[in-house]
Amino acid sequence: MSEHVIGLIWDAWRARKGGAGAIAQRQHARLANMVAHARANSPYYRELYRDLPDRIESAEQLPITDKKTLMERFDEWCTDRDVTLEAAEAVVDDPSRIGERFLGKYTLATTSGTTGRRGIFLTDDRTMAVVTAMMLRWMGDWLSPTDILKIIARRGRLAMVMATGGHFASAVAAARLKKRRGKRIEVLSAHMPMAELVERLNRFQPALLTPYASMAAMLADEQEAGRLHINPVLLALSAEGLPQPEYGRIARVFGAKVGNSYAASECMFLSYMCSEGWLHVNADWVAFEPVDADYRPVAPGEQSHTILISNLANRVQPILRYDLGDSVLQRSDPCPCGNPLPAIRVQGRSADVLTFRTSGGDVRLPPLALGQPIEAVRGVTLFQLAQSDPERLELRLQIAPAANADNVWREAEAGLRNVLVEHGLEHVVVERGGEPPEQGRGGKFREVIPLAQANDSLSR
Repeated sequence: MSEHVIGLIWDAWRARKGGAGAIAQRQHARLANMVAHARANSPYYRELYRDLPDRIESAEQLPITDKKTLMERFDEWCTDRDVTLEAAEAVVDDPSRIGERFLGKYTLATTSGTTGRRGIFLTDDRTMAVVTAMMLRWMGDWLSPTDILKIIARRGRLAMVMATGGHFASAVAAARLKKRRGKRIEVLSAHMPMAELVERLNRFQPALLTPYASMAAMLADEQEAGRLHINPVLLALSAEGLPQPEYGRIARVFGAKVGNSYAASECMFLSYMCSEGWLHVNADWVAFEPVDADYRPVAPGEQSHTILISNLANRVQPILRYDLGDSVLQRSDPCPCGNPLPAIRVQGRSADVLTFRTSGGDVRLPPLALGQPIEAVRGVTLFQLAQSDPERLELRLQIAPAANADNVWREAEAGLRNVLVEHGLEHVVVERGGEPPEQGRGGKFREVIPLAQANDSLSR
């Protein structure tokens, strides 16, 4: 099968038109090929799979992997023998190298460490071709021909609002796009004061807006208040979920289509949202398994403890039966939107905007803006911000054993205070947490816990 984007788009259309049977057929064939490739080229998987049958067609036949294990075996895990953890970390620790092609042929991204350890993930060109094909599949569901003509008429101006400066997938993608498309791309930081962000968006007038979900809700507040005056055709949200009514509110306020997706650095094309508010898993390119705490399958209609995924595109770092750590609910009946791809809702990703009280009114900050300067500190393996009252934050850190805990704390506190000061919140008290970050349902750690939920946690 052709790995060219055009061929992948054509195959994606045929798979969806063919229904559940055609999707399952592709998944089984691709899984078997990926397992064979991993066995042949990854010392880690060769050892892990040595007692398995020659041909694997069901993910349930495979042992479970996780981020901690793969990072510990990084050099043996990667199928390209030129890839080393030392070389990858040198890129991650150098902000000037964001967007650089690692070894001249891979995209490098990191996870934020919500499972207790930072992950470093490489993406090959084959995977990026699948990402492009899946994005066009999403766009075909979200946009009408009239919408597409409107975007073209506005020269496809795209504004990306994100926590810039990190080696996570969105920042890398933004850096690459900006280099290629120049004036038609505006990359804006979620760290900047809201008044500046509003002014920049008003000046740019995007046809497409891609903010984090929590930031989209805050921008909708600005549009409703009359300070923001933009007319995008589509808001493509990312990174977090929102309460279902918020999607309708954002669409109404902007007079635009609103789409969201659920993905991860481990699998950037995992799923996308339909008009009914369900996330459809691209099951022709990813095997997924909702399971309980003992990794036993849970039936559709039951909330899982976590989800296991197998990325069927990425050959440089095979992700096979990988514990992603999010709790999901799979729909038990066909989705009313007509999409035959499996439909899920995710409990583990909700946008936790923090609201602070000031003399001039409330100030709201999205979690990603607060978290980036903390996770950038060397020695922080995990962090959590809990709001104990409208003017007080508790910063809980998990620190690497070899790091100086007091130095790490001071640097993390300084980074957080800089963000607060930039938003006129220098009066907010930052306390050093006496307890480590609390683990949530599904095994992940919520990086930000808003006021009411933090108080509930403290009262237990």
